[in-house]
Amino acid sequence: MSEVIEQAVKALNERLDGEGFDGSVKVEIEGEGCLMIDGTGARAADEDADCTLSADAETFQGMLEGDVNPTSAFMTGKLSVDGDMGAAMKLGALLS
Repeated sequence: MSEVIEQAVKALNERLDGEGFDGSVKVEIEGEGCLMIDGTGARAADEDADCTLSADAETFQGMLEGDVNPTSAFMTGKLSVDGDMGAAMKLGALLS
């Protein structure tokens, strides 16, 4: 597992604070791998999900750190969304 994925899983699980996520989202980080966020929390995995987000490592790290707004990243093409936009918006709220 890449360091970027490992840090993202840790950060997302801290934000979830033991709560599950309603739905499932796969995050594909270019050149790093994938992580899943669902009712069990965040983990490194590449599985089917309600929604798939794709971004480069810099964009995703910026979203985790609060330096990049997920909506702005989507509107400028730095973040792509495939599938359930509602699940993507829930994750966006978690990242903000």
